[in-house]
Formats: sequence, C-alpha cells, structure tokens
Amino acid sequence: MTGSYSAVADSGEVAPPVCDFKEGRKGAIVGGLFICLLLAIAGSAVVGPFGLNISDVLNVLAAHLLPGSDVSSVSKLHNTVVWDIRMPRILLAAGVGAALAVSGGVFQGCFKNPLVEPYILGASSGAAFGAALAIVLPTFLFSLQLSAFIFSLVAVFGAYGLARVRGETPIVTLILAGVIVGALFSAMLSIIKYLAADAALREIVFWLMGGFYYAVWKDVELVLPLVLGISFLLLTMSWKLNIISMGDEEARTLGINPEFYKSVFILLATLMTALSVSVVGIIAWVGLMMPHAARMIIGPDHRFMLPAAAIMGSMYLVLCDTLARNLTTSEIPVGIIASILGAPYLIYLLRSKGKSAFGG
Repeated sequence: MTGSYSAVADSGEVAPPVCDFKEGRKGAIVGGLFICLLLAIAGSAVVGPFGLNISDVLNVLAAHLLPGSDVSSVSKLHNTVVWDIRMPRILLAAGVGAALAVSGGVFQGCFKNPLVEPYILGASSGAAFGAALAIVLPTFLFSLQLSAFIFSLVAVFGAYGLARVRGETPIVTLILAGVIVGALFSAMLSIIKYLAADAALREIVFWLMGGFYYAVWKDVELVLPLVLGISFLLLTMSWKLNIISMGDEEARTLGINPEFYKSVFILLATLMTALSVSVVGIIAWVGLMMPHAARMIIGPDHRFMLPAAAIMGSMYLVLCDTLARNLTTSEIPVGIIASILGAPYLIYLLRSKGKSAFGG
C-alpha cells in the first residue's frame, strides 16, 4: 500500500523532477534537516549584540530544562538575554516558519498549482485589516492579535463561501474569490491608513512588515503547540493529499472524496496561517519557497515533503530573524529580510527549474 502511494505522489502535477530516493533515505534526510535546525537554533541563540558563547547558552537552557536544576545558579544577565529575550523569538520564528511552509505545501497540493501560497485566500489582507483596526480603535478591539486572527478567518471563510456553488468549490472560483476578498480588505486597510494619526500609521506600517520584536513566551506557548498539533494532523492525512494532487477524478476512483478533504486541508492550513500572521505580522515568501525547496531535495511525496518543508521553513525564519537583529544597530523587520532573500531564490528557481517546477 505504501509503495502505491509513493507512485501516486511521484506522478503529482505539482512535482518538479527529483532524485529517486528510497523511503528510508528520505527519512534520513528529514532527520538530517532536523539536526541542522537544532544547530541553527543554537547558533542563533549565541549570536547577538551581547556576546555569549555556546557554554553560556547551554548553561541557561540546562538550568531551565533539566530536572532538579537551579536557575539562580546561572548569571541573571545571561538568563535574561538567553531565556527571556532570544529563545522566545527563536522558537516563535521556528514555529511560524514551519506553519507557513506546511500551509504552502498543503495549498499547492490541493490547488495543484506551484505558485499558490498561504495568503491566496486573503488571510494576510484580512489579518492586516484586523490589526490596523485594533491599532486605530484600541478601546473597542483591545487585542491586536485576536482582531487580526478573527478578520483573517473572516476573509478566508468569506472567500470560501463566495466560491461555493451547489455544494462544490471549483478551484479557479476559489482563487478568484480569494483575490476579490483580499482586494476588498486591502482597500479597507488603505482607508484606515489614510485616516489614521501619524503614530498609529507608523505602527500599522511596522506591523505589516512582520517581525519577532515583541515575542514573549506567551506567544510561543500559544503558537507552537497548535502548529505542531495541526502539522501532525496534516501529516497523518498526507497520503490523501498525494492522491488529491493527482486530480479529482483519480481521487474519486481511489475512494477519496476530493471536495471534503480539500476543505479539511484548506481549513487546517488556513488556521495555522491566520494564527501565525496574527502574532508576527505578514511574512511573505516562506510558504511559496520552502515547499519547492523541499520537493527538489526529497521529492513530491507529501509524507516526507511536508516535514522537510516545515523544518526548512523553521531554519529559514530563524536565519532571517538572526540577520534582522544583527545586521544593523536598529532591528530590521523580518519580512524585509525574507523578501530580499526570497526574491533571488524564486528568480533562480524560475530560470533554472522553470519548466519542471512551474510547468512552463
């Protein structure tokens, strides 16, 4: 049975050419990527304006994580820098990177389109409008994150409702509905920016560029368990995503209801996207780039591609955040770093893999 799903996946429409690795080797690659992620996290915790070495970081982590350890045994300054400032934003960056990368892989599989990304249904526009509304009207909408999350879901479900006709949701109609709803929320965001006072306008623009400057452990505790839980759920259904990516008729022939499972996949991926955007703002490119990069390394089988994309998305945002807080004395928004690094990558992909990766 497993072998047949691999064969199904290897014929998916979104698949670029890949190496013919055996499944055990693919698992080893995912394990190797995870080790690289741990090294990236350790390196990011060491690097910063306040000089630390790896032993300082390990001492702080051991004091918090090992049973029977005493936090008072480590330097208070080291504890503040590592545990209170750097680790929350590193773990949040890893969680958001995984969420956006997995969402991108799921959307691309469902829509059978390699250019689809997590914001295709208007999640970012809705979240941006919700955040701007909370910034301008703090008395009525006291939580920026909650407002961004709610309006992100409103945008996505609005697009989904517009596209649903007689119990079916054609993919092209859904994409068009997402564009329409996204444009509507973008227009309303422009109105808010036009009417906002200078201080509020600066805050809105800063939020739109995305970043982890305000990351605290509460955000990590909110985002990370949900991302891990939803990602695990998606992974358990990834073989069905392999079949759906072949086409609706093929899925029905193999006993899969494509409409139902597409709805489930899109709903779960959207929840992760909306949650991420509501906490850190809009960060582009991760959901588009990482699934492609993962497919080129490990193949189109979603059972392996989704975990690989999640790990690579985590590494990418951890790297971007490390650069954002160290390149200059004043922090650069992560969204800018991700876009600067992402655009050349997509140009490279288009020029070198255009025919296979984009069907050109």
